Amino acid sequence: MKQMIVHCSQHMTRMALLEKGRLVEYAAEREEQQGLVGSYYKGRVMNVLPGMQAAFVDIGQKKNAFLYVDDVLHPHLEKQPKVKPSIDTLLKPGQEIIVQVRREPRGNKGARVTTHYTLPGRWMVYMPFAEYVGVSKKIGRESERNRLKALAERLRKNEEGLIMRTVSEDELSVAVEGDLALLRAQWERIMRRAQKAEAPALLHRDLSIVQRFIRDTFDPRLDELRIDSPQAVKEAEAFLSEMAPEGYKPVELYTGIEPIFAAYGVVEQLVRGFSRKITLEGGGTLIWDEAEALTVIDVNTAQYTGGASLEETVTRTNLLAAEEIGRLIRLRDTGGIIIIDFIDMEREEHRKMVVARLESIVSGDRTKTYILGWTRLGLLEMTRKKVRHDVMEFSTRSCECCGGTGRTPIWNQEWE
Repeated sequence: MKQMIVHCSQHMTRMALLEKGRLVEYAAEREEQQGLVGSYYKGRVMNVLPGMQAAFVDIGQKKNAFLYVDDVLHPHLEKQPKVKPSIDTLLKPGQEIIVQVRREPRGNKGARVTTHYTLPGRWMVYMPFAEYVGVSKKIGRESERNRLKALAERLRKNEEGLIMRTVSEDELSVAVEGDLALLRAQWERIMRRAQKAEAPALLHRDLSIVQRFIRDTFDPRLDELRIDSPQAVKEAEAFLSEMAPEGYKPVELYTGIEPIFAAYGVVEQLVRGFSRKITLEGGGTLIWDEAEALTVIDVNTAQYTGGASLEETVTRTNLLAAEEIGRLIRLRDTGGIIIIDFIDMEREEHRKMVVARLESIVSGDRTKTYILGWTRLGLLEMTRKKVRHDVMEFSTRSCECCGGTGRTPIWNQEWE
């Protein structure tokens, strides 16, 4: 069973997801700055740069959006030409185009957009022009994978593509058909708005943070949802009644005197999870440093001395660290390149055990994560897709004294 704990303030909504009482995901969204990922725009091509194989599209934001040539070609790889064409043969300045945001704007960079359109539903992801069927790799039973693939092939029409999500496992065909009908109607509404709108224009905005998590991670029959806002409770109930008409556990309105995050132990876990130094069970530590280009995590034995030998102590510490790192990467929504400096192990089988432990934890992460393996220096490389705004942007602010470096300059002070 999972618990979704939602705190609503005047200008901010914060969501915490607990599994067996442990915090595994945290997200925040400002009312005036709802995320762009998943939203559709009718844009106008402003610049086409063959040297970059990219175009910049005005979608009405502060910065023009970035559209790479791969995101203009057919969404099915087998339908793409063997030799990639120059982007200036596909797009022209002034051309109007419908795009979907796939990555939030960040710093001085505009949003990343695509023409590989997707609409996520409860049981599937609908792709109007993809022309293929996929089934989540997390569905292990071959018989069930075959059933879902056959069902999707039967339901899709013409150029449509469907990806069956993990939660569709053992789901009734009638529920899947109903989900597809809703997604088709949604796509038709987007197309009707595009015909009438003048670029740049917003055609469709993705769901709110609460609705998104209900859709993507919530089992309405088993999981619990607690919210401290009566209005937000009504909105969640309305969304659940549409998403799960067969029945769901009622949304609970939290009315306690203590703030909801404090009452469920979220604040304490957030403080620990977002610290630079994290103490592991038994005394080992993680040192977590985030730079512009990558995140570096250093594992230390510190006070842990629980093994019968040095190799056993090191391996146990690394296994505990791998489990905690997998959870914290998801919690902190860490993206991009991640380098982990585990404590050196002599035996190859122990290194494989550590990688296997990390893989088992990140397998539950909805964001695409790839573990690339060990470098020649003994560091573990992995990557995790960057999609939305960094959670740290909503939870921390840069120090006015040190500028966020953690160190205060002294060269303007008088030397003795």
